[in-house]
Amino acid sequence: MSDDIRSAGVPDPLQGPCAEIFERNRAWASEMRLERPDFFTRLLAQQAPKWMWIGCSDSRVPANQVMGLDPGEVFVHRNVANVIAHSDLNALSTLQYAVERLKVEHVTVTGHYGCAGVGAALRGERVGLADNWLRQIQNIRDRYWEGMSKVVEAERADLLCEINSLTQALHVAQSTVVLDAWAAGQQLTIHAWVYGLQDGLLHDLGLSLSSPEGMERQYDQAVVRAIARRTPA
Repeated sequence: MSDDIRSAGVPDPLQGPCAEIFERNRAWASEMRLERPDFFTRLLAQQAPKWMWIGCSDSRVPANQVMGLDPGEVFVHRNVANVIAHSDLNALSTLQYAVERLKVEHVTVTGHYGCAGVGAALRGERVGLADNWLRQIQNIRDRYWEGMSKVVEAERADLLCEINSLTQALHVAQSTVVLDAWAAGQQLTIHAWVYGLQDGLLHDLGLSLSSPEGMERQYDQAVVRAIARRTPA
């Protein structure tokens, strides 16, 4: 830290509780410059991702690493339990920027097994302010409970993670941002995936929407398949 900053009374991050993080940052930056000398200059030059990832805020699910992509190759929005509400201007603004400005070609809504938010919604647990947010997933649970109740109890949380991802992908497709892009002839596909914390693998839930035609029917079919996969014969 410079003498001017020290004299101004600004704490030195290299001497405080953040020291380890700054040390790791410097080590990582140095390693990247050695392994890929153009890494930072290339990132600085442009941001042109083909993918947008809408996922959970869970710290165990880093989007670009899971997809095997570099920073700058995927545009990311994350929130608790990867919910897309049509009243959420944060999510919609991010989606609009990705679609209209960055011209992404794919948007994936990716939930993950073991999601605490989905689990709380399934069990009706009170967790605090987030209860209001998770009510949207409880609505999904209630809508499909007849089918979910036939599934072994131990698998219901994973099933609700899948149905939630499918539902939120439909919400993305129903947004004015995506409908306007399709109407203008833009090539854009919305996908529903789920990520396995236990093995690091992504799973395609069988819903990829590239136009508004028949999207509700495709969604209904994908949900039926998800329930059928886990229903005992």
